[in-house]
Amino acid sequence: MAQAQNNSTVKVHYTGKLDDGTVFDSSREREPLEFQLGQGQVIPGFEQAVEGMSPGETKTATVAAEQAYGPRRDDMVASVSRDNLPDDLEPEVGQQLQARNSDGQTVPVRITGIGDDAVTIDANHPLAGENLTFDIELVDIQPSS
Repeated sequence: MAQAQNNSTVKVHYTGKLDDGTVFDSSREREPLEFQLGQGQVIPGFEQAVEGMSPGETKTATVAAEQAYGPRRDDMVASVSRDNLPDDLEPEVGQQLQARNSDGQTVPVRITGIGDDAVTIDANHPLAGENLTFDIELVDIQPSS
């Protein structure tokens, strides 16, 4: 039976959970996730979990934060003066914004705190620092060509 290997294009259904059991994402109510192994299209730990699976096989894999979205970094949290925000913006905790870094690149950030004169923004991925558990079902493999 065929097994998922480097350069194979695979289709998987998955449910991702945090350590406390909270589901953060699932493909069960939509089309399976399709990606090519070895191309860095998904987090490294998820890719490693799928490698070697056969169509119809299911497994549960725990992915350490380092193989998922990395550790949470305090240097990616900053306080920004409200004067630097657009005039028409009413900031709310959890709101997603786009910020420009010193290189001119656009970076997604979330508002995590609001004060009278400043807001706290966080450029960490929302799942940074989290160990993730995935229930995975390999639906299909298209061999590498």
